[in-house]
Amino acid sequence: VQLQASGGGLVQAGGCLRLSCAASGRTFSHYGLGWFRQAPGKEREFLAAIMWSGGSSLYADSLKGRFTISRDSAKNTVYLQMNRLTPEDTAVYYCAATFRGLSKYMNDYAYWGQGTLVTVSS
Repeated sequence: VQLQASGGGLVQAGGCLRLSCAASGRTFSHYGLGWFRQAPGKEREFLAAIMWSGGSSLYADSLKGRFTISRDSAKNTVYLQMNRLTPEDTAVYYCAATFRGLSKYMNDYAYWGQGTLVTVSS
C-alpha cells in the first residue's frame, strides 16, 4: 500500500486548502482512510476518516465543521477540504489507511503517507 499526500503550502489565516491523498497498491474497498496532523512539539492528532466503500465518515470534535473529508473512487484519492484556517492549523498533515474500518485511533492505521506541510500565516 502506498499513500501519497499532497496539496500543502502556505496560506493566510481565513483561507482554505484542499489536501489530496493518492492511494495505490491494492484494493481499498474494505479500508478506512484517515487524515492526521502533527504540529511542532505536539502529538499527532486525528482529524477525519472515511470508509472507502460507502463513504461513512468520522470527524474530530475539535474541527467544528471546518474540515470535510471525501473520496473519489475512480481516482483512488481521498481529499481533505480545510476552510477558515488559523495559525493553529499549521502542521504536517498525514493520510493513513486502516483495515479496521472507521477509526480515530492512530495505532489502528498500518499504512502512512509521507506527510504534507501546511503553514497558516497570521
